[in-house]
Amino acid sequence: MADSTPLLPPYTHSETQHPIRAKKEASPSFDDAIEHYVGSTSLSQLFQAFFASLAWVFDAQQTFINVFTDAEPNWHCIRTDDLSCSSAGIPCSLPKGSWAWDLPKHTSIVSEWNLECSGSALAGLPASAYFIGCLIGGLLLATLADSLLGRKKMLFYSCLTMSLAGTLTVISPNIWVYSALRFICGFGRATVVTCALVLSTEIVSKKWRDGVSIIGFVCFGLGFLSLPAMAYVNRGSSWRTLYLWTSVPSFCYSILLYFLVQESPRWLLVRGRREEAIHILKNIAASNGNVITSSFSTLVTPEDVGNVGIFTAMKILWEKRWAFRRLMAIMTVAFGVGMVYYGMPLNVGNLTSNIYLSVTYNALAELPSSLITFFCIENLNRKSSSLILTTLSGMCSILCVFMKIEGLKMAVEVVSFFSACTALNVALVYSIELFPTCVRNSAISMVRQALVLGGVFAPILVVEGRKKSFLSFGVFGLVIGCCGLFAACLPETRGRSICDTMEEEEYKEISTSENPSVV
Repeated sequence: MADSTPLLPPYTHSETQHPIRAKKEASPSFDDAIEHYVGSTSLSQLFQAFFASLAWVFDAQQTFINVFTDAEPNWHCIRTDDLSCSSAGIPCSLPKGSWAWDLPKHTSIVSEWNLECSGSALAGLPASAYFIGCLIGGLLLATLADSLLGRKKMLFYSCLTMSLAGTLTVISPNIWVYSALRFICGFGRATVVTCALVLSTEIVSKKWRDGVSIIGFVCFGLGFLSLPAMAYVNRGSSWRTLYLWTSVPSFCYSILLYFLVQESPRWLLVRGRREEAIHILKNIAASNGNVITSSFSTLVTPEDVGNVGIFTAMKILWEKRWAFRRLMAIMTVAFGVGMVYYGMPLNVGNLTSNIYLSVTYNALAELPSSLITFFCIENLNRKSSSLILTTLSGMCSILCVFMKIEGLKMAVEVVSFFSACTALNVALVYSIELFPTCVRNSAISMVRQALVLGGVFAPILVVEGRKKSFLSFGVFGLVIGCCGLFAACLPETRGRSICDTMEEEEYKEISTSENPSVV
């Protein structure tokens, strides 16, 4: 195909009116170039996008594994005629020898390390340590996928660290070593979802972008759903066994990922590595029966090549007012969603229903939420969807405080979690569209950080909720409801093509402000 074929329609405004627009005219969009030269998405691209999305499975398992390994087991009185024992609400107030655990002590860290009488801070430490690790890891590693390492290598190292830390967890002698390893696991895992999401969406055409995003959400739901199944099969075994079942497959996946998935050609081009990008694009085009003769030389700008510092992306987001406003608003929404999203599954232990069934119901809610997400992003505005979903989740969470019928309470809890899951999925898709390629991974990582920050507080609130329901369900509902309102501050992005540089996004911002119908 000839390089002279026009990629973009001419603009009606003069270059003197808008310098940013003038540069946009001189520098064709990479999004349009891919569509023009490469053609439709091939099976090879879809396979790589799917395989990258499988990282969500292992991320879900490590995120929610504490629901089973750190759960407080059921206990019983040794003597059935002991009235002082049978009337006691917690076993730590009883003398030793008057009660016993229903299952062997090694089935949970609570029973193995005698944590039943510990305070909420110590009992929730391992789960909180995991989320703190995610928080710190995200802050330190977020920009590496945009600068030095790229999407593929960052995803590989993240999955590898997560799997190795999970495997080493089986030798933990006490809660302190266990919490430290959970911290390392969280630290390594911090960029798994963001890299998998960005990589999978950047290696396919615009037509498949939304669908590929949904694949990741479905994989996360399947990973979450696999946990209660594995925990039930190993219900009499040590909690350490569950870590082996989840970590060893994750390690094998990491190795396969390195050899089967290519780097994002978008990232390579933005980093100035044009020859590598063209090589990948030619391979993609060849799988579609096309031949690329273009050098794509006009797609590289000096501003793109110069942004090579690790924290440059974060600096750009800080300095650009429109980008900073977007980032703060979507991060606030994510914080509220994260508190419910991570808190609700941990909180099912405070319900009297069977923990395996309760977690299964929550995990099953992930799968239809992916389908609803697809409906939302195809048919509804991002802003409206976010507002409706966060409000619904908050209302249902608060209703759980007043519900007395356990079955109805469980149903309302699942609706709250379902709404939070869908809100999270919409927020991630929203984030992809709000920020250009050069800072997209860093921006989404910051959104994930806000999400995880909500998760840091969730385990402590869950432990406190064992004494008073409002401290868990009530607080969850108020936070997600209030934080969700910040979605109203964001611009609508439905139907827009994604940008590659800050100038291109800034041009679109100017065009939209002048003519709202332009997307």
